[in-house]
Parts: sequence; structure tokens; C-alpha cells
Amino acid sequence: MSRISGNHTADQYEIPQILKPRTVVKKVVAKEQGEGEGATVRRSIGRPEHKSLDPFLMLDYATVAPPARFPFHPHRGIETVTYGLEGDITHEDFDGRKGIIRPGDVQWMTAGRGIVHAGKPIGDSANKNFQLWINLSSKDKMIDPSYQEIQSEDIKRVQINGIEVRIIAGEAFGVRSPIDTRTPTMYLDFTMNPGAQLHQPIPEDWNAFFYVIEGEGVFGDEGSVPFSSHHNLVLSKGDGVSVWNKSGKLLRFLLIAGRPLNEPVVQYGPFVMNTREEIRQAFEDYQLCKNGFEKAKELKLQE
Repeated sequence: MSRISGNHTADQYEIPQILKPRTVVKKVVAKEQGEGEGATVRRSIGRPEHKSLDPFLMLDYATVAPPARFPFHPHRGIETVTYGLEGDITHEDFDGRKGIIRPGDVQWMTAGRGIVHAGKPIGDSANKNFQLWINLSSKDKMIDPSYQEIQSEDIKRVQINGIEVRIIAGEAFGVRSPIDTRTPTMYLDFTMNPGAQLHQPIPEDWNAFFYVIEGEGVFGDEGSVPFSSHHNLVLSKGDGVSVWNKSGKLLRFLLIAGRPLNEPVVQYGPFVMNTREEIRQAFEDYQLCKNGFEKAKELKLQE
């Protein structure tokens, strides 16, 4: 990985004072498992020992090498955020919408009352991406589906003091992402040079975690042990968090935070609702191609 650069500088940014620093209270190593048809994911949130972190339901670091794919499958009641890392992957849904997610691109898909979609890599190389599932509040679970898509070159980036951040959602160093989050969310991709220090505010009542992509860093407490790639680190409550890169290599990680919904969660596979009756209804609607899944009928006929 090359030395970091950016399209915005924040020379005048005043480093915030963190009065209630967050620390790491739980660590989970993302373990490999099969998913889709031949794909492999490193799942952290969504495992039995780390079932969820309100409002987040799942975080996968996916590797999809041809001929692996994710065949058509439904969702209701959630948003899925796909963030490309390596290689290209196609996306198609039951409404005929098609596109390509390339490295650095973001697809923020609001499933709402119902989406059926599929994805597969392009060419001979493996696709790698993150997929995050965000819960929707009860008032938003049955809204019409929609997309927000940002190409890599349009994601806001800021460089300051040996740190670069790609602002996928929320704000960093005074710069905000254009993504509209129904469930208020911060999604930041940081890269830190050796010796760099980060001090990032987080709304005090939000849940937050790190996912280490590459390198090794000290998170939350300067005296704590460093963590390396594929660690998911859950943070305590507080108004901000600090990170130190004390190694001789680049450190890259995600910082993701969100305002908890504090609502009942009933999940069965790709359907996430508030009651068992709503889950039963979701299955019925999908099987009978109604109430949001009408366009799935053509896909079922093709099967």
C-alpha cells in the first residue's frame, strides 16, 4: 500500500477535546465461513458470540472468487451497505436495476418492504468487499426500497497530520458525507501513517466499533495492547475515541457507529422485523410474490 494522499486538507481543523474517552470493551476475531454459492466471508457482527450491536446486525468481509456468487435472495426491514475493496462485482435486483460496484465504491441499499437481488464478480479475479447490515426502525421497515450509490472518486476524503479518512457516512474533520442515513450512522475508513494519532468525536449515546483491515494499532487507551487485522473492537460509551499507530507500517481500519433503535429485533435470515407475526408475514409475502415482492414472480418463473 502506498503512502496516503487526499483531496481535502484540514489544516485549520481544531483537534477536539474528548472528555469521556471510549475504550475497547469487547474484541471478536472475524472468522471465515461459507456464504452464498462458493463465497467466503469473515463475519464479526452476526456471529453467535457477537450477535448484534444495535442498530448493526451483521458485518462481513467477503471474498467472492469466480465462479462463486450470491444468487437472487430477498431482504425486508433492513439496509445493506456494500463497500468495494478489490475487484469488481455486478449487482442486479428484481426491478431490473443493474450496476457494478468497483473498489472504493459504496452502494447503500434500503430494502424496506422488499428487495430481491444478486451479485457476482466480473472477470477472473476475486472480489473483496465489506457488507454491513443496518436495522431500520419500525416506522421505516415497510417503506419503498431505494438506493444511494457513490463512486470511489466522489467519496469525500480528508488528509490531516498523517491521517486520511474516506467519509462514507457521517462526519470527520468537519467534512460530511452526502449519504442520508435513516438510522443515524457514522461509517469512516481511516488510514494512518506510522506515528500518527487520531482523536475522533462520536455522539455519546451511539454504539460504536472498529474493524481493523490492515496493520496494527492501539485503540481507545494508549497503554492497551495493539490489535491487528480482522479484529472487531466494540467500544464503551463516551464522546469520542483515540487511536495510535505505534508500528512502522500503515494502519487501516473502519470506525462505524450508530444511534441504537432500542426496539425488539426478530430476525430470520434476510428478514428483520419487530415481531414473529411480521416475520411470518414476510415469508408469506415473498412466497406469494405480494406486498412488496410482486416483481419476484418473474424470477421464480425463471427458476
